[in-house]
Amino acid sequence: MWRVGGQGWVTVSTLTNYTPDARIRVLIADDYPIVRNGLRLFLLAYNDLELVGEAANGEQAVKLCRQLNPDVVLLDLLMPVMGGLRATRVIHHYCPQTQIIILTTTGGEDKLVQHALHEGARYCLSKNVSAAQLAETIRLTAVHGASSFFPATPQNV
Repeated sequence: MWRVGGQGWVTVSTLTNYTPDARIRVLIADDYPIVRNGLRLFLLAYNDLELVGEAANGEQAVKLCRQLNPDVVLLDLLMPVMGGLRATRVIHHYCPQTQIIILTTTGGEDKLVQHALHEGARYCLSKNVSAAQLAETIRLTAVHGASSFFPATPQNV
C-alpha cells in the first residue's frame, strides 16, 4: 500500500490505468553480478515484468536506456565508471518517460538518496526489501509515475 497525495492509501489493484496483462519493461543496473542475477531471477517470477537489459555501471545504464526505452530502471547508487547519481541525472534528461527506482544498501547513503530523488529518481528502496514489495513498487512506478505518491526518505529506506 502506498500513500497517494490527497487520495489515501492505494495498491496496484486500485489504480484505474493498471492492467495485469501489460508487460512492464525493466532495466537493471548494478555493478555486482550476483545482484543482477538475483534481480533477473526475481523478474522471471512475474508475468507482467520483463527484463530488457542489464548494465554493470551507470554509463552502460544510460546507453541501454537510450537504446531500449525501458519503463523502469532498477539502479544502484554506488557503481564504477559512472555512479548512480550521475546516471539518474542523465537518464532523466534523455529518457524522461523512464521511471528510476534506486536500490540501495542501508546506511551511509542518505545524502546520495536525497540527491538522486532530486535529480529525477522516483523512488528509493533498500536492497533488503521483499520481492512482493519490489514488484509492487515497480508496478506503481511504471503505471502511476510515482511522482504523485511520496518517495521514501532515507529514514524509511
